[in-house]
Amino acid sequence: MSVAPVVIAATAKHTATLIFLHGLGDTGHGWATAMAGIRTPNMKVICPTAPTMPVSLNAGFRMPSWFDLKTLDVGGPQDEEGILAATVNVHKLITEEIKEGIAASRIIIGGFSQGGALALYAALTFPDALAGVIALSSWLPLHKVFPAARKCPDSVPIFQGHGDCDPVVPYRYGQLTSTVLKTFMTKTSFTTYRGMTHSSSDEELEDLKKFVEEQVPRV
Repeated sequence: MSVAPVVIAATAKHTATLIFLHGLGDTGHGWATAMAGIRTPNMKVICPTAPTMPVSLNAGFRMPSWFDLKTLDVGGPQDEEGILAATVNVHKLITEEIKEGIAASRIIIGGFSQGGALALYAALTFPDALAGVIALSSWLPLHKVFPAARKCPDSVPIFQGHGDCDPVVPYRYGQLTSTVLKTFMTKTSFTTYRGMTHSSSDEELEDLKKFVEEQVPRV
């Protein structure tokens, strides 16, 4: 992560952190305002920007990307090395917050599209129980390595949101991810947003705000 993340300080005493990862081709600025709107006063928001790299799916064009996307087909090849390297960087962000005195149980990791995919993988392979995971219009990468690769407790809450008109990450991919997660995680939820494409909505953000307040109560 060569570009400095967007950091929005808590407006009250800092006792919780929300880390949110953007989608392909975006930057941390793309989601910072929305995340500031759903956090509690005690919560710091961190929106990192992915490194710029060639993306196979986009004919090798260079853009911010957490790892290479070779295809969006469920059974297609995946950039395992890139996903694992990106996960190390996300784990570092989480560990830095823990070193600053924020308990893992008061840290939420989330993301949109490719960022949500990385957030899911990073949370599931982090040994401590995080407060929650947010995966918007997303999927579980390297899904075949689970449940064996899971290091977190099975009780970490997961919020999935997906539009049923998504032309980029098909709605059924979200459904398939939810089905897989339910086989080894006990607190998963999947919310469908009617008519929503590959984006977010006021309704989804309102649901996220409730999820954040429930998982990380104000103290």
